[in-house]
Amino acid sequence: MDVVAFNRMAWDKEVEQKNVWTIPVSRRDVARAREGRWSIVVTTNKKVPREWLGDVAGRDVLCLASGGGQQGPLLAAAGARVTVFDNSGRQLAQDQMVAEREGLALATVQGDMADLSAFADAGFDLIVHPCSNCFAEAVEPVWHECHRVLRPGGVLVAGFANPLIFCFDRDKELEGILEVRYPVPYSDLTSLSAKERARYLEPDEPLCFGHSLEDQIGGQLRAGFVLTDLYEDRHLEGDVTVPFFSAFLATRAVKPELAS
Repeated sequence: MDVVAFNRMAWDKEVEQKNVWTIPVSRRDVARAREGRWSIVVTTNKKVPREWLGDVAGRDVLCLASGGGQQGPLLAAAGARVTVFDNSGRQLAQDQMVAEREGLALATVQGDMADLSAFADAGFDLIVHPCSNCFAEAVEPVWHECHRVLRPGGVLVAGFANPLIFCFDRDKELEGILEVRYPVPYSDLTSLSAKERARYLEPDEPLCFGHSLEDQIGGQLRAGFVLTDLYEDRHLEGDVTVPFFSAFLATRAVKPELAS
């Protein structure tokens, strides 16, 4: 299966269905960002610490797999030179809509997060990568491409899923019971039987992959990044995992300066 093509169509559909991650920011949010009063998320609830991002004004920022009219417009309103890159044309259209509505200078590029060949080496100061690599079949190529397109000293802020959220029996979860069934790493394509896929997944639901922490965190280190901080975040309120463990993580990593 062509996962990139399938998930492109699936996320286009999510826009039509008004998934929470496809709803653009408001005029008020943009106005506040212009005044310096802004925040973004890359997981579910917690705001990214502003010290992780620094002063974004005048900096070249890549919002990676970040369509939906959320992070990109706020960073543009805060003065950054923003490029939003996403697999879904409908998601990118949300960013374009906000940019036109608010008079923001913001570029959009469509493509696969694991292939940033549209961009030259060392073209960005900051990459903001919300929790979206669970829709990529392999995550290590994403980290290597991020390292390539960042300038020395550049920062990668990434959110990603704790692979534990994919491990549990789906039927038992509906009963509020967490019973481990699937191993890590997880894949909708290979972890589920054909019968389970037909039962648990909607025909146009995006395919998900629960990457190991070795690939999520260790993958950044192997790509050449230096990890400087991380935090955990709980799932959205009401999810069965909320009382027990953090379903998401966010990391801040830096591409080292060139040796003198």
